[in-house]
Amino acid sequence: MNIPRGTEDEGAMTDGNLPSHTILRGPSRAPARAMLRGAGYSEEDLRKPIIGIANTWIETMPCNLNLRRLAKQVKDGVRAAGGTPMEFNTIAISDGVTMGTEGMKASLISREVIADSIELVGRGQMFDGIVALVGCDKTIPGAAMGVLRLNVPSLVLYGGTIMPGHYAGRDLTIVDVFEAVGAHAAGRIDDEQLAAIEAHACPGAGACGGQFTANTMAMAMEFIGLSPMGSNSVPAIDPAKDEVARRAGELVMQLLDMNVRPRDITTKSAFVNAIASVAASGGSTNAVLHLLAMAREAGVELDIADFDAVSTRTPLYADLKPGGRFVAYDLYQAGGTRLLAKRLLDQGLIDGSAATTSGRTLAQEAAEARETPGQEVIRPAGEPLKETGGLIILHGNLAPQGSVVKLFGYERLFHRGPARVFDCEEDAMDAILAGHIAAGDVLVIRYEGPRGGPGMREMLGITAAIVGAGLGESVALVTDGRFSGGTRGLMLGHVAPEAARGGPIALVKDGDTIVIDVDSRRVDLDIPDTELTRRRAAWQEPAPHYKGGVFGRYAALVSSAHEGAVLTTPDRQDL
Repeated sequence: MNIPRGTEDEGAMTDGNLPSHTILRGPSRAPARAMLRGAGYSEEDLRKPIIGIANTWIETMPCNLNLRRLAKQVKDGVRAAGGTPMEFNTIAISDGVTMGTEGMKASLISREVIADSIELVGRGQMFDGIVALVGCDKTIPGAAMGVLRLNVPSLVLYGGTIMPGHYAGRDLTIVDVFEAVGAHAAGRIDDEQLAAIEAHACPGAGACGGQFTANTMAMAMEFIGLSPMGSNSVPAIDPAKDEVARRAGELVMQLLDMNVRPRDITTKSAFVNAIASVAASGGSTNAVLHLLAMAREAGVELDIADFDAVSTRTPLYADLKPGGRFVAYDLYQAGGTRLLAKRLLDQGLIDGSAATTSGRTLAQEAAEARETPGQEVIRPAGEPLKETGGLIILHGNLAPQGSVVKLFGYERLFHRGPARVFDCEEDAMDAILAGHIAAGDVLVIRYEGPRGGPGMREMLGITAAIVGAGLGESVALVTDGRFSGGTRGLMLGHVAPEAARGGPIALVKDGDTIVIDVDSRRVDLDIPDTELTRRRAAWQEPAPHYKGGVFGRYAALVSSAHEGAVLTTPDRQDL
C-alpha cells in the first residue's frame, strides 16, 4: 500500500532526526538526562525513541478502570520494539455518573482539556510518538484531537466495552437503569425492581455496553484508521485485550519507522468512512460533534451536511442497542468491526483504499473478517435493517444552522404539537417525573448549548425518563443541548444557533406549535415571521452562569454545535 508519509517540512522520522533528540542529545542536555535518570531511565533508554503513553485512567467510572493494566502492556510492546515508553496522565469525566447534574457540564469541556493536555505534554516533552489509551466518551475524540495536533506517529487504543449485565432473563446496559427511573416514577416498576436493575446493570470494567457514544467513537477510530482494525471491539475484561495492547506498543514503533503520521491517514475519505460506520451501526449523535472537531484538527473540510448525505446512502446493518437488540459484546462475538466493514465494502459504501495504522488498507483489513455462523447482530449484505442510516440533519426556522436526530426506523417521522418550554434540564426532568408532560407535547429545553450551559449537557436522564414513563412514542424533544448515544425516540439535539446566541429556540413560548417533518428535513416554529421578529427584538442575552474558571473560559470561546463546539480564539474564529 502507498501510505502518504510525513511532509518534508515536518522532517523524516530518522534516527538522526527525532523530536526527542532536541531535548536529550548533546552535552548541553546533560541536566535533562540527569533528571530522567532520577526517574529511573538508563543511558540506553534515553538513546532510544521516546514514546508518550497518554493514559485517561481514572477511578470514577468502570469505563477507564482497566487502562492502568493496559498501559503496562503497551509499554512492554514499545520496549520490545526498541523504544522507551513514558506514561503520563490526563483527565476523564464520567457521563453516566454526572448525567442530569451540574457536573455533566464538564463532560464536553473535558474533550478540549484532554486534547490540550496531550498536546502540551507531547510538545513539552518532545515525544517521538504517542499511544493514547481511552475509554469514556470524550476521552476518544479528545485524544484523537491531541494526536492530530502533535502529528507525530500515533495511535488511539480503546479500553473496551463493558460486558452486559443480566436481570430477569434479559441483558442490561446503563440505559436500562435510566429508563427504569422513568418507569419507577410512573409507577410501572416498584422500589425492589429498580434496586435490582441498578445492582446488575454494570458488572465490571469497560465503557457503556450498547452502541452508545464510547462504542460509536471506538468503531469510528477503526474506520478512520487511527486505531488498529479489530482492536477496539475486544471487550475490556477479555484476556485478548492485553495482547492487543502489547501489539499497539509494537505498532507505534512501526509507524515511527515508516514516518506515518495521523494527518497522513485522516483524509476526507477516512472521515466519510467513519461517518458511514456510525450510520451503519445506529451510532451516537455525538459523533457529529466529535468528527467535526477532529476534522478541523486534521485540516479536512467536513460539514454538518456531510453526515446527512452519508447516512442517507448508508443502510443500517447492525442490530445494536439502544434501537436494536444487541450490545457491543455481541458484535464482537459475531465478527466485530471487520465484519461490518466487509458488509459496507461489499456494497460499495466505503472507500477500501483508505490507509490504516496497520500499514494495510481498510479493504485488506476487512478481508480478514470471520463471521460467526448463525450470528444475528450484523445483517447479510443487501438485507439491511433499514435502507438508510439513522443520522439525520434537520433545518428550518427553529434551527437555521441545523439540528441532529437519530432514528432507527420505527419512530414516527412527523410530529406537530404544543411546546412545553424549559430553560434548563432540571426543570424539564421535574415536570416529567411529576407526570406533567402529556402525549403530543414537544419539550423544548434551551440554554443548554455549548455556550449557554455551558458545556452542552447530554440528556439521557430526560430521554430515558420519557421512554420509561411510556411517552417515547408520543412526545418529541427539541434542545440546543445534546444526547447520549443511549437516547432513542424523536429527540432533536444540537439546535443551532443555540438560545444563548439568540437563536430562534430562545424565542419559543409555551403553547407555540412546533412541526417536525423528518422526510422534509425540517423543524419549524409555526408562528408568523412578524411575531418571530418582534420576539427577537425583545430578547436579551442572559448573564453567563460562570464568569471565570474553565467553564467561564469555555463559554467565552466555544463555537456553535454545527461547527463541532470547538474552541476559538479572538483572532481566529475559524479554528
